[in-house]
Amino acid sequence: MEGGGVKSIGLSGALTVLSERGYRVRRVAGTSAGAIVGSLVAAGMSAPDVHLAMAGLDYPAFRDKNWLDRLGPLGMAAALATQKGVYEGNYLRQLVDDSLKNLGVRTFADLKITEPWARSLPPEQRYKLVVLTADVTSGRLVRLPWDYHLYGLDPDNQRVAEAVRMSVSIPFFYRPVKLRRHLFVDGAVLSNFPIDLFDNTAEWPTIGIKLWEAPEQTMMPARNTLEFAQAILATMLSAQDQQFIEDPAVLRRTIFVNTTGVKPTNFDIRMNQLEWLYLNGRHAAEEFLRSWDYEKYKKEYAPHLKAAR
Repeated sequence: MEGGGVKSIGLSGALTVLSERGYRVRRVAGTSAGAIVGSLVAAGMSAPDVHLAMAGLDYPAFRDKNWLDRLGPLGMAAALATQKGVYEGNYLRQLVDDSLKNLGVRTFADLKITEPWARSLPPEQRYKLVVLTADVTSGRLVRLPWDYHLYGLDPDNQRVAEAVRMSVSIPFFYRPVKLRRHLFVDGAVLSNFPIDLFDNTAEWPTIGIKLWEAPEQTMMPARNTLEFAQAILATMLSAQDQQFIEDPAVLRRTIFVNTTGVKPTNFDIRMNQLEWLYLNGRHAAEEFLRSWDYEKYKKEYAPHLKAAR
């Protein structure tokens, strides 16, 4: 599932339709807001309950400030210069932690896959959830919990909410997360749509849910330094994603949810906009399933995937 800030409620719309049609999520990967939704799904929350949870969020609270931020524009500029981000991100972390706790999940040990089908996977990949974050200190994409060993950490002891917070660290907007002298920001910097993460077999295609905008509607204002930096990031991601989804195998198995006109950081979003995004997610999944043919997909693309491996 792709990241997209407040637009992520569109993911829940698509997930609800898949659930209604009998699809069961075995593993889920997500970046940024996709990591938030993904963590709830992996923890066992039903798709309708995910929708209710996302619709009921106190979105303005995601902009949690410290004493510097409360000093106005100069204070926010100081926070950006000294702490590499304007907002704390503590509300988001605690929200995810509390939601997962209610589902019986605290660390990645609670998301281990013990079913027989997973025995062919490497031990470090036998988890229901993977979130993507970017280690800007080392300059690499990090897949958690798969890559905790790179930092000398046991994934079973790591809190899921902390990994999600690392994945949601929108550059300059949220403060980066520090781990073992490394700084982590939003995984979207390197991979905003990790649809190929589980492609270890051509027999089980991964279905992607992508938050899509009409190209002519993606103009980004740059009225200040923060908006300018976000506009640069959005331009990079747009070019990267466009190149990626031109792959016919990716295009064929992706649900495209129309989110045109909604900015990821619009935390003053109105209820009618949230409902519009949710309904767009439902419509996108219904359209996808009308033409989705599993056996045809395998016939057309399985040889291609095997060759790629």
